[in-house]
Amino acid sequence: MPPRYPAALTRGARIAVTAPSSGVPPALHARLDLVLAHLRRQGFEVEEGRCLRDEVRGASAPAAERAAELMQLLLRDDVAAIIPPWGGELAIELLDRLDWNALQGARPKWLLGFSDTSTLLLALTLRLGWATAHGACLMDLAPGQHDALTAATLSVLATPAGGRVAQRQSERWQRDWTDFARVPDTTYQLTEPTVWRCINRDGDLEVRGRLIGGCIDTLMHTAGTAYGDVRAFIAGHRAEGCLLYLENAGQPPTALVQALHRLRWSGWLDGLNGVLIGRSAAPEPDPADATALHYHAALASCLSALSCPVLIDLDIGHRPPQFTLINGALAELRWNALSGGELRQVFA
Repeated sequence: MPPRYPAALTRGARIAVTAPSSGVPPALHARLDLVLAHLRRQGFEVEEGRCLRDEVRGASAPAAERAAELMQLLLRDDVAAIIPPWGGELAIELLDRLDWNALQGARPKWLLGFSDTSTLLLALTLRLGWATAHGACLMDLAPGQHDALTAATLSVLATPAGGRVAQRQSERWQRDWTDFARVPDTTYQLTEPTVWRCINRDGDLEVRGRLIGGCIDTLMHTAGTAYGDVRAFIAGHRAEGCLLYLENAGQPPTALVQALHRLRWSGWLDGLNGVLIGRSAAPEPDPADATALHYHAALASCLSALSCPVLIDLDIGHRPPQFTLINGALAELRWNALSGGELRQVFA
């Protein structure tokens, strides 16, 4: 079955802001207030959750409170979208605290984010059939952030069912983050040339299929469970095929190899039309150290033998800017080394 797309996000719609994983400590409230005001200026009704403006023991609030607030928002028909401030580490605590039976009858609404938010995005798509949005988090959506990919984030969510979205490869990306506590109104510092690569094909590429994926750091723990049964998703969409996308937040090369083997054993790499890997934000060994395993070599050791194309260093994840990828959408990606890449998504 095709996914259930939330209603297009339009002016006047209600956006709820809650932190199902990491919250926003007081030192970062100036940045939070800035992005919330920016949403309001764009014509949205913004509702703050109780689990938001604090950070205790690695999360915004105890797990039961975070789950209850998220559950309430997911069930409310007046909420059009839920946008956490960012990811974190402990969204996994919410998965078996949500009432999945009750959610089966709920109207889909957009959930947007990346990093640990993808723990929830993937589960909502796989268990409920909702289309979910992997892209810039709330704290990235600052006034003055005009790069083409980030500036279009909310317009992607404004696309109605049956609509189409096109996004081009960025020209440059950001290597290092500016401290929001020190500079609340900072925007991306895009200094590094964007260069995509294919590790197992030569020449131009064109791949199609339904998108599914997220942050490997968190999703590797759900692989093979009821919250990460990507094998079943791939099997259910054999007619269109699937494109698996992944991004690496902090796994060093050896840990990344372990994670990719976990995904392979869980069936995530079987029967794909393509694999799309984002730029890594993880620590790397010294490039001059010939004895160390490096990021690109780690990817090649696990993925180069796949029968489908594997593209790496794409605009996905913790080194922005990034695409807004809709889990469940039909996608077509075209790329060549000279002109770069373009991703088209159809909400069908």
